[in-house]
Amino acid sequence: MAKLLEHNDKGIYCEVADVYIDPWKAVKKAFITHAHADHARPGSSEYVCVDASKNIIKHRLSTQNVSSIPFGETLSVNGVKFSFHPAGHIIGSAQIRVEYKGEVWVVSGDYKTEKDHLSGEFAPLKCNTFITECTFGLPVFNWRPQAEIFSDINEWWAKNYADKKISFVSAYSLGKAQRVISGLDASIGKIYCHAAVENINEIVRDSGFNIQKTFRLDPDVPRKELEGAMIVAPPGFMNSNFISKLKNVDLASASGWMNLRGARRRRSVDRGFVLSDHADWTGLLDTINATEAEKILVTHGYVNVFSKYLQEQGYDASILETEYEGDEVELESTADESV
Repeated sequence: MAKLLEHNDKGIYCEVADVYIDPWKAVKKAFITHAHADHARPGSSEYVCVDASKNIIKHRLSTQNVSSIPFGETLSVNGVKFSFHPAGHIIGSAQIRVEYKGEVWVVSGDYKTEKDHLSGEFAPLKCNTFITECTFGLPVFNWRPQAEIFSDINEWWAKNYADKKISFVSAYSLGKAQRVISGLDASIGKIYCHAAVENINEIVRDSGFNIQKTFRLDPDVPRKELEGAMIVAPPGFMNSNFISKLKNVDLASASGWMNLRGARRRRSVDRGFVLSDHADWTGLLDTINATEAEKILVTHGYVNVFSKYLQEQGYDASILETEYEGDEVELESTADESV
């Protein structure tokens, strides 16, 4: 008997429903966990996602062939029941639950277990087989509470404001940027966003999300106006001519990779804030345990180490080879230096 979900050269495939989940090649029908570039790729005939992700996917894939359902609602395709459940990763991110003849699989997509009041509250789903990411699947990755991280960021910004410095935080345009913005204390100063970030901000605001006021970083913005301000922009913009011509800029990165020694130096930033949109080591293990899954398939991240550890703990765990790239490696369209 064939598995309910298998993977082939196009992605994770449900043969009974003739549906792919986060395919890495164009297919007829694609169910999408979230809109990051390694999970939502162009060219498919039809996309299905959760309501909160619909307008973002339309924008990023330049297509109107997107339908959506609310979190928790069931969509039946040829007898297979599909439903989307909050993954907590970014706005509109979802776990996809697949049920057929009493067998249940869950595809995690990317997920974060800490509640951020923006991305939907994550809850593990009981299943027979759990396909889980493990981007940060090493014991060294254990996140501090985000309230502490935002306190550090705002303290850093306030000091820069007092010194008339420009604060620059590199954050990917979809997900991390909105999370950073949501934690900033706007009473300190103005928040400017690169066009790639501000475009997403406008879409999520139109979709009903409360993202605090930000200003588009236009090329002709008076440099005096930027003194003490915060700039949120994709990492690629950090090395642009626009930034290099500014004086008194303090560069920072908000990333789970800042947890590693040397990461700040490699990214050429003055400050590193450990803020990840993925589950840490404890979050991964707690989630896997809570699913009560009989089989665990591990994908994108420290798959060899993580799957071996799970096996040593008695889990039936193995690696699922995919083309997902994990945290903060999706390509950003900021090679040009426009704002």
